[in-house]
Amino acid sequence: MNARCRAVLALSLMVTLLVPTTGPAWAGGERQPVTGSGGNAVVTWNVTATSAAVACGLTPNGNPLAESRLYAMVHIAIHDALNAIAPRFRSYTGQPAPTRDNRSASPEAAVAAAAFGVLGPALPCAAAQLQDAYDQALAAVPNGPAEAAGVRVGQAAAEAIQTDRSTDGSAELPLVVTDFPQGSQPGQYRFTPGQTFAFQPLWGTVRPFALSSAGQFTPSGPYAVTSPAYARDLNEVKSLGGDDATGSRRTADQTEIALYWVNSSPLQWNSIARTVLAGHGKRMDMWDTARMFGLLNMAMADGYIASFYTKYLDPDTRLFWRPVTAIQEADTDGNRATSADPDWAPLRGTPPIPDYESAHAVEGGAGASVLTAFFGDRVRFSACSVSYPESSNACAGTGSTAGVVRSFGSLSQAAAENAVSRIYVGFHFRKAAQDGNRHGDRIGNWAVCTVLTPVK
Repeated sequence: MNARCRAVLALSLMVTLLVPTTGPAWAGGERQPVTGSGGNAVVTWNVTATSAAVACGLTPNGNPLAESRLYAMVHIAIHDALNAIAPRFRSYTGQPAPTRDNRSASPEAAVAAAAFGVLGPALPCAAAQLQDAYDQALAAVPNGPAEAAGVRVGQAAAEAIQTDRSTDGSAELPLVVTDFPQGSQPGQYRFTPGQTFAFQPLWGTVRPFALSSAGQFTPSGPYAVTSPAYARDLNEVKSLGGDDATGSRRTADQTEIALYWVNSSPLQWNSIARTVLAGHGKRMDMWDTARMFGLLNMAMADGYIASFYTKYLDPDTRLFWRPVTAIQEADTDGNRATSADPDWAPLRGTPPIPDYESAHAVEGGAGASVLTAFFGDRVRFSACSVSYPESSNACAGTGSTAGVVRSFGSLSQAAAENAVSRIYVGFHFRKAAQDGNRHGDRIGNWAVCTVLTPVK
């Protein structure tokens, strides 16, 4: 199914790129000219969303689960607003419905009203920043019926996705659980050093955006702690993932990889999407761009939901211990090929969630899969880290080229490096990283194949 879907998507994209920007496009309307700040209002509001999230502390060191959900809602609203003006792709919510009156609406006003309508209530701490961005966007649109219609359409799209997600189950969930039951047997999760709680143990119950269920593509599970494969993975992360006091065999490049990818996946992959779009998406207009960001952020939001289901709730994969616990207590695992080091510590403090699978790797697999559907895998790009150097976070939400930059020959290379970084930073076993990357790839493919599809 996935291979067939990829072929269809490649053909659809080829048709889109061959259509002149002033001629007819998908059924329901003609292509609209791309105008607005930076040439594409969708990109402008993607930057605004990420920078507002930074300003509010939601990212890069906040709550990436809530961050991913917010970005998905913003870009669904933007997508649906544009497609109420000219329906090239299927609406996610079905609202606002395309009407004859919508055809004259300003796309830029619709995008601004849709994004502002979601971001404003979600990030009151950035109210002044968001209001300024909204005012500037509308100031660039001539006053009159087109602007008013665009605002009306955008507001309706924002209200529709807010209504839809108000019942997704996320609001009722505890952020941390201090009395979470810890395991005591080899392989069972327990709180990591310095942590006294489990983070978001019920996020896997949130209703997904594109997936049929959180467990739709659940991976195979961790290795048995007595197996040779487990011992190989433990000894690898023990050798490469330790901090300076513990000692490590990491190369300088491996240390840079570990720190380059260490923080927010939604922030990093939205930045990568903007970079790839700027270099390889010259013929993509606002509709194409809205679809890309919508699919990217839905896939990443679903990636967290599915991965936290795998970590905490799936009976075959849940609650596997972290490398820091496994290495410190390796004398209890019954595996002759492992040995304990009670003083071992990872390069950075381990997040308070189970090992299997790596949600960070899921996010990279999902992000790369969606972007590959639009640009192909083998696109060369350079990207700035949102977390390294830690003293400045110079790239966070700004598209800045300051800070540590790495170059990639393909999207799959970036996703693979993102996954292996979790070994070098001491957070995950290799199987958790590799399975997570594959899980994310399947989630991304599913999203591209099943939602926001072209109108025939």
